Amino acid sequence: MNYAKDLLDFIEKSPSCFHAIENIKNILKKQGFTELSEKEDWSIQADKKYFVTRNNSAIISFMVPKDFNGFLITASHSDSPSFKIKENPELKSEGIVSLNVEKYGGMLIGPWFDRPLSIAGRVVISSKDKDNCLCLKEKLINFDHDLLMIPNLAIHMNRDANSGHEFDVQQEIRPIITSEENFSFIEFIAKEAGVKTEEILSYDLYLYNRDKGRFWGKDKEFISSPKLDDLECVYTVLQGFINATEDSNHEIFQKNKKALVYSVFDNEEVGSQSRQGAASTFLKDTLKRINETLGLSEKEYLKEIANSFLVSADNAHAVHPNYADTADPVNKPKVNGGPVIKFNASQKYTSDALSSAVFKKVCNKAKVPYQIFTNNSNVAGGSTLGNISESQVSILSVDIGLAQWAMHSPNESAGAKDVELMIKAISEFYKNDIEIK
Repeated sequence: MNYAKDLLDFIEKSPSCFHAIENIKNILKKQGFTELSEKEDWSIQADKKYFVTRNNSAIISFMVPKDFNGFLITASHSDSPSFKIKENPELKSEGIVSLNVEKYGGMLIGPWFDRPLSIAGRVVISSKDKDNCLCLKEKLINFDHDLLMIPNLAIHMNRDANSGHEFDVQQEIRPIITSEENFSFIEFIAKEAGVKTEEILSYDLYLYNRDKGRFWGKDKEFISSPKLDDLECVYTVLQGFINATEDSNHEIFQKNKKALVYSVFDNEEVGSQSRQGAASTFLKDTLKRINETLGLSEKEYLKEIANSFLVSADNAHAVHPNYADTADPVNKPKVNGGPVIKFNASQKYTSDALSSAVFKKVCNKAKVPYQIFTNNSNVAGGSTLGNISESQVSILSVDIGLAQWAMHSPNESAGAKDVELMIKAISEFYKNDIEIK
């Protein structure tokens, strides 16, 4: 339960992708990791621990042994479906001010109604310019209180509400914020950021659900929380990575000769096609810089990639007891059943016989149960990070996740026991070399 409690605390402190990355940075710094910048030359040493960020919404951390011959990599994502606040967002109607928002990612819209909501993200502030230099800085903000709500229309005025309803996002998803007639959103966020209104140039701000993560069920065996997809994988994989990079595992690390890499990308929920997404060059750029900084050749880099393995960790669908016919008739992952290996014949997941066999052996060695997910053959299903990141770095890869219900809802549910099981599995993954003949 302690592992699950720590996960829920991490999620509560991560109301936006930017906050999630900031929290990861702080955790890594406490573990002795040094921050690097893509804008500067790198000076890295074998056996030392580093991390680098891009857009402050994606991060890659690594530790390289002497004479290394490949990478063991994990990937997850920092973003979750939400509503993004547009520029000039004030909408006034009937004495009420609401905010103009747009969908970010594919979500279950109905559960966003009648919940206390708030706003978090970043604002971009004008800094004092230097000669021929336009200077900007970013600041994270989080209105950490019940700030908005999207009230439902009463059943009396919409008698067909329970018979299926297609939402008009532009008209119906207008979170109410105030009855103050002259309300200015820019002035409001400037006050929260502690800057002058004219200093704010732009922002990336999102709604988030204020419900706190909690344990539930007869024996508290379930958890519910916003953003389990994919902050549950972000956090559990991070813990496995930290376990593997601790001094007590130094001898194993040197013997295996594998560089350990932890990566978190942004924008998975909208296709990963961004400079900080899995389809970007972020992973490739980082791996090549590691290789070059240590004085190794392009030929050696290609050998390292051929000796590498990627675990793409993004949560999986648990069989729903009320909708069991939507699942595959045989492969039905359950919450608290351990990590899920995901397969798809159309290659929406990278798992194949070879890569799945690797992860099965990892779980067996860690004494962790594993499960299999395949879509119902009549359902297209979604995609994830593995095959997208492979468009830039071609590495043998497996797609996994933890089973959950209500994926892409503002409040999702999963198994409390699975948190520890995933940490054990990823710790074991990072502690083993992989030999395929």
